[in-house]
Amino acid sequence: MAQCWVKPGRQDGTVQTYQIIQNGDDYLLPVYNRHKIVLMRGEGTKLYDSERTVYLDFFSGIAVNSLGQAYPEVVNAIIEETKKLGHVSNYYYNEPNVRLAKLLCEISFAQKVFFCNSGAEAVEAALKLARKYFRKQSQEKYEVISFHRSFHGRTFGAISATGQVKYQEGLEPLLPGFKFGNFNHLESVEKLINEKTAAVLVEAIQCEGGVVPADIEFLKGLREVTKKNGILLILDEVQTGLGRTGKMWAYEHYGIEPDMMTSAKALGGGLPMGALLVTNQVAQGFQPGDHASTFGGNPIVSAASIATIETIIMKDLVIHAEKEGEYLKQKLLALCNEYPSLIEDVRGMGLLWGIELNRNAASLVRFCEHQGLLLGSAHETVLRFTPPLIVTRPEIDQAIQKLKTAIDEELKATK
Repeated sequence: MAQCWVKPGRQDGTVQTYQIIQNGDDYLLPVYNRHKIVLMRGEGTKLYDSERTVYLDFFSGIAVNSLGQAYPEVVNAIIEETKKLGHVSNYYYNEPNVRLAKLLCEISFAQKVFFCNSGAEAVEAALKLARKYFRKQSQEKYEVISFHRSFHGRTFGAISATGQVKYQEGLEPLLPGFKFGNFNHLESVEKLINEKTAAVLVEAIQCEGGVVPADIEFLKGLREVTKKNGILLILDEVQTGLGRTGKMWAYEHYGIEPDMMTSAKALGGGLPMGALLVTNQVAQGFQPGDHASTFGGNPIVSAASIATIETIIMKDLVIHAEKEGEYLKQKLLALCNEYPSLIEDVRGMGLLWGIELNRNAASLVRFCEHQGLLLGSAHETVLRFTPPLIVTRPEIDQAIQKLKTAIDEELKATK
């Protein structure tokens, strides 16, 4: 495989790294607090930077790369479809787009699918559809109940539905029509419901809110309350769907089915893809011209999505995520017992886990990087684990050992 570490004539990778970072700082809009790492290529659970450092990737591009990097079936699907079709307008049918919609309906509660490019766009589509659905029944229902500590995306509708002030500061006034209940507190939702309530928008696991799973009684109760009041239940499974929690969809853990569900992250096999999945009844709220996405369901991305989902199914990666997730859980609980002065809690499902620290997690993330382990953080104090679904037990053991070394460095540095 060709590698481009430095400019021709250069032997110092550090020079190229510096130049790329400097150019990035000069020309990229500064909306990210980027780490000083230049990633060059990847294979499976491994990533390689411009300094030839090897990283074990337990971040997966924020739960996107469920099959790791350069998975052969996904790569081949992209190449083969690119040879046939690039982009075509949604004014025409294309075979991968239709086949993917059918596949998603077959593996979920849904009967209709709308394709877009991201989780935020899927949430926007859900919010618009909720209002349209009731307006077409001549009902003035437009309010949406979301939750404190939730996160639904960066567009104005999605950010207005997000229950974290830090994402909203400086963007006021936000869009009207949103109220916020307390996650895992059903009574707080019931108090907010009125004749204008159209939908409840909830995550099965509040990922950016600190990897906090919904209680079974809470999510079941939400389903009952929404049905009783003629309100739509929208599940945000952007980060939890497609095997991440040890089920194909996180709602399966709770024995319920929503009216609408958003999906993205792992859906595109590493390419930009989002989807809104709905029932036939709710789908009646949209008609031609009500909503659109130029690139949504692009044939190349659809082909990558099909390859990803079919691989997850054929390789039994949902069961694998459940089993290896339990193994990872036990390792993290052992760490909690070993480092009580640092770790306060362990939460999650499948291969989505967070460990609550008694301090900001950013420093420990950096120490992990120094050990060749990539992790994320959530809600400031939570270290987040989202390894590829193909992760093995030896790789989990390796990650835990790297994490322990990083924790020892963290504790030593803060004495």
